[in-house]
Amino acid sequence: MKIIPLFLLLLLSAYHSLAQDSAGVKDTLPFVSGYADVYYKYNFNGNATDNKTSFTNSQNSFELGMISVKLQHTFGKVSFVGNVAFGKRADEFSYNDEKTSVAIEQLYMSYAPAAWIKLSAGSFATHIGYELADANLNRNYSMSYMFSYGPFFHTGLKADLNAGASTWMIGVFNPTDYKYAPPGGKKYLGAQWGFSPSGSPFASYLNYLGGTDTAGVRNDQLDLVMTYKISDRLSIAYDGTVSRDKIKHVSASRWWGSALYLNGDLSSRLGMTLRTEYFNDRDGLKVFTDSGVFPRGGDIWAYTLSADYKIGALMLIPEFRLDHASGRLFTHKNGNGANTSPNVLLAAIYTF
Repeated sequence: MKIIPLFLLLLLSAYHSLAQDSAGVKDTLPFVSGYADVYYKYNFNGNATDNKTSFTNSQNSFELGMISVKLQHTFGKVSFVGNVAFGKRADEFSYNDEKTSVAIEQLYMSYAPAAWIKLSAGSFATHIGYELADANLNRNYSMSYMFSYGPFFHTGLKADLNAGASTWMIGVFNPTDYKYAPPGGKKYLGAQWGFSPSGSPFASYLNYLGGTDTAGVRNDQLDLVMTYKISDRLSIAYDGTVSRDKIKHVSASRWWGSALYLNGDLSSRLGMTLRTEYFNDRDGLKVFTDSGVFPRGGDIWAYTLSADYKIGALMLIPEFRLDHASGRLFTHKNGNGANTSPNVLLAAIYTF
């Protein structure tokens, strides 16, 4: 794979000492970071088909997640971020690309002509939602339904504006989750308004994404994330989203969801997170299908309890999850339908 020698060359260059240019602009040393993760999962219904969310589609198996290496460099007012990932999780993240188990998670260049504005071009993680694709940046290991059926990343041009307590982003992107736009693909518009008063424990982000996908379906998604830090050891977060699909001359359909995250740190090494999510797919756009089995779609309640135990750079996440659907969405090992799907997993994440 040609990308591997290039990646190694970039990694080696990170250790070269760098000087200042003739104009005296400081050239910082490239910063290398990343993580690797593995996990084991057991589904009490006895099959892997019960998994309806991203990155944990397995049963009674030890699994490799991915290894992700991130390079960052700043030279005066310009900067670069490159994020290369290897593994099954990377493959699922870049599901529109050729299946190689190697993915460019992020690759973008930025220019900040003033302190209040930054322009970025390339491919970057989505601004939609509370959860992130990288396992080491979440407190739960398994993913929510809203994350799994929303966008993963965007490729295009965006501007970030900083106005004190308020921040703004507006961007023009390729069709969602495409690094390379398909022929005839139309562009999406993305926007975000963030509000976080200085010294306040409260922060909120109102997000929008809209455009016409590669199948000619008009999609508009509105998302709200709010966080509140109750104390140094206790915080709460909320994510709510609604996504609307419209085919020309056909009535619109939608899915929507809400999730509440209760985060508690019992000590500097041990934390707990309870995620409660409601996912409404009564129009049968995502989890449920209009095949006759679910003629009116359905909805799901999902409860996930995770512990985060840190041993230096290593984090262990034991997790219990229970998904309950309004119909027999899940399947017992003997083939009978089931409304519930309980499972446990143990993940290990090493961050460097």
